[in-house]
Amino acid sequence: MRGEGYRDRRGEVLFIDARKMGTLIDRVHRELTDEDVAKIAGTYHAWRGDLPAPELRQAGKAAGEYADIPGFCKAAKLEEIRKHGHVLTPGRYVGAEAVEDDGEPFDEKMKRLTATLREQQKESAKLDVAIAANLRELGYG
Repeated sequence: MRGEGYRDRRGEVLFIDARKMGTLIDRVHRELTDEDVAKIAGTYHAWRGDLPAPELRQAGKAAGEYADIPGFCKAAKLEEIRKHGHVLTPGRYVGAEAVEDDGEPFDEKMKRLTATLREQQKESAKLDVAIAANLRELGYG
């Protein structure tokens, strides 16, 4: 059912990237929760400008305003799809979600992480020597 906010979406495609939602059951199957399905459906209905389901209308809830969410959804015009060679992979359009800034300057963070890596590499070398000695002691070296 179309609401007051209905917008003619001809010439547009809504891309939703749900790869990070739900739980991976096996290599190819992902199980979405009811909340995941509600978020996807709500995004679609907000994009369309539809009225919410009757039970939501009775509770005074609207379908909501649609807005592109980096890493989740994007309304792309056909011209943009044409520029991408008609590739319909959602990730190409929705992009990456915004990453929180942890406040640590990049240069300092890289120095700290590099120092941690060096320490871990030294510890790894010690463990390799100990494992090799244990294997020799057991007759496998």
